[in-house]
Amino acid sequence: MPFLRISFLFSLAFQLSNLSANEKEVQDMSDPLAVYTQIGAGSTNKGINLKVGQAYDTGITTTAGMNVIEVKGIYGDALGWESDNKTTDSIDSFRFRNFSVDLTSMSAKQLDASYNLNANLVADESMDVSYSYIKALKPVGKFSFYPLAGVGASIGENALEDDGSRDSGYSIMGAYGLVGMYAKVTITDKIWLNYNPFWLTTIGGSDNYKDHYYGLNQSHILTHEFAASYQINPRMNLRYFANWNRNVDFMDGDHRLEFNYQL
Repeated sequence: MPFLRISFLFSLAFQLSNLSANEKEVQDMSDPLAVYTQIGAGSTNKGINLKVGQAYDTGITTTAGMNVIEVKGIYGDALGWESDNKTTDSIDSFRFRNFSVDLTSMSAKQLDASYNLNANLVADESMDVSYSYIKALKPVGKFSFYPLAGVGASIGENALEDDGSRDSGYSIMGAYGLVGMYAKVTITDKIWLNYNPFWLTTIGGSDNYKDHYYGLNQSHILTHEFAASYQINPRMNLRYFANWNRNVDFMDGDHRLEFNYQL
């Protein structure tokens, strides 16, 4: 039941919060450009999400690096609370990010690869790989803004071609661009809110890809993410996320309660 899973997350969060702190410097977990080793887990309407992040030495004293791997939608039928036609008992998607932050300019470069195991209008399975640039702007009172821009490519398994045939195996379907922003408002030293809009548009590839990748007759899409976060201690936080877009309203979107622990 969702209540039991959420209760378990709270219990585990408080147990981890009582562990003794080690000698490592604690990073600000509310900062989208913070780099640190972490573990995380979330209870969602489509199953369980798991996350592992590893900070690493880039060899440049002014640059910090981090790799993050996420597995989403584990055992959605058994552990989620969506209807059975929206979930499976396997895995929905994987995500890998390589994150490099220039500590002198407070800017970052990100390689982001997301593999979706669910079919869409153009392929049985698909992967989006993008490279983007993020810049931290000077805070305005309690508000902080981190604009982002990038380009990417979409790879499909058994992709649908313009003539109605199917490619066998994997093929590059096309390219896309994205612009967006991470926005944060600090409520207290322990509570903050985020709103992260992203606009994506196809810019090249097959006609089928360009016209239908984000939905029927949709070559572009605006996505929305809202998050409310509570910092239990400097190493542990609990976060609620909601994701939706023009095709999926807020109530039918993705919802999750996630805990993150900084190692």
